[in-house]
Amino acid sequence: MIGVRTTKRRKLLPALLLLIGVTVGCRLDMHIQPYYRPLAKSDFFGDDRSARLPVEGTVARGDLHEDTYFYTGRINNAPGEYMPFPVTADVLARGRERFNINCTPCHGRVGDGNGFIPTRGFHQPPSYHIERLRKAPIGYFFDVMTNGYGAMPEYGTQVAPRDRWCIAAYIRALQLSQGATRADIPAGQKVPSPAPHFADIGNGATLPVVETAPLSEGSEAGQNPEGGQKKEEPK
Repeated sequence: MIGVRTTKRRKLLPALLLLIGVTVGCRLDMHIQPYYRPLAKSDFFGDDRSARLPVEGTVARGDLHEDTYFYTGRINNAPGEYMPFPVTADVLARGRERFNINCTPCHGRVGDGNGFIPTRGFHQPPSYHIERLRKAPIGYFFDVMTNGYGAMPEYGTQVAPRDRWCIAAYIRALQLSQGATRADIPAGQKVPSPAPHFADIGNGATLPVVETAPLSEGSEAGQNPEGGQKKEEPK
């Protein structure tokens, strides 16, 4: 039995020596890498600074803004007159959603400047429906959203560039909606229903309230002739 054990040990010895040799050859540099503490001195660089500036021309991932107009709304330092992508129903729906979230509290739901915030002492913004803003290039609205203007802070850090363009397109739709006539309707296209009349258009914190028809004889207070009541627009 002793001889058998000795033979097994001799067979395991070469494998054990090989394992030791491989282990000795391993280094811990991949696990314990040399590093500098913040602002520590370095003898490697001529200015003794370990903290280095990025190489000139370095662009962070995702920040290569090759389409200057898309990110600024300006051409030769002047506001542009066109959208950088086609305006579709989805674009306007997105613009309406973002407008109601970010702009309505000050500008109001129809862009008349009668939002909730000005009623609490903040500077009242101008209506989008004044002549100056109706004639303003669409790139102007994008630029103001990006950089701010007067008392309005910038929204470039809060609203993505494409969403800013969607909002600008929706502002154009609001301007058209508040000044449109039947003559503006394309030939052959019918108006689905009469435009609603609002008892209260809302102020950003409240929903608009549709005005009810005059009470007819026999109608109860608070109801219209069809038995409906004053109702709010759906959220």
